Amino acid sequence: MGVVAKRSSMTFYSDGKSHYSHRVRIVLEEKGVTVETIDVDPDSKPEDLASLNPYNTLPTLVDRDLVLYEADIMMEYLDERFPHPPLFPVYPVARAESRLWIYRIKQDWCGKVDALMAGKGTPAALEKARKELRESLLSIAPIFGEKPFFMSDEFTIVDCCVAPILWRLPIMGIDLPKSKTTKPLLEYRDRLFERESVLASFSEQEKEMV
Repeated sequence: MGVVAKRSSMTFYSDGKSHYSHRVRIVLEEKGVTVETIDVDPDSKPEDLASLNPYNTLPTLVDRDLVLYEADIMMEYLDERFPHPPLFPVYPVARAESRLWIYRIKQDWCGKVDALMAGKGTPAALEKARKELRESLLSIAPIFGEKPFFMSDEFTIVDCCVAPILWRLPIMGIDLPKSKTTKPLLEYRDRLFERESVLASFSEQEKEMV
């Protein structure tokens, strides 16, 4: 007898190309939540989205009367609403460290990913973003040799944020060379991409990014 997914009346408005939507989809899969995912074209949004979300942005998560429209808040809510398996550490210090890592990913990587995925900016600016993102990833590569996941023995909320970015590297024109230095990062990437929840989270657009 298979595992019965947790029943829910959730609707998730998702952008199939967005790494922010992707991170929430990974959490939903990790938790086994039954959710109606609506794949939305950001240039042609359904009318009901604007009535639900004052910013008319994606992703948007609707759980009965609750409407959430910020990916990181969605992830925390889902982790509290469906406690197993836990994606945030139990202890306050470790939880704060996880939030700091998510903040650093946002500050150091997300803006560059957003620019490269949208192709917005001069060729020189995009090349600068590509170079800086690649160098930033290479600089932290050795840390993945210490633990199987991002600074953790267990798959956590931080991995849910990193996996969508690593998946988009090819389409952003970023190649990670195989070397002794990058080996831990490449093995970490492979562990993420082999994980059942990550495999199940891909939108049709994301499946075409490789």
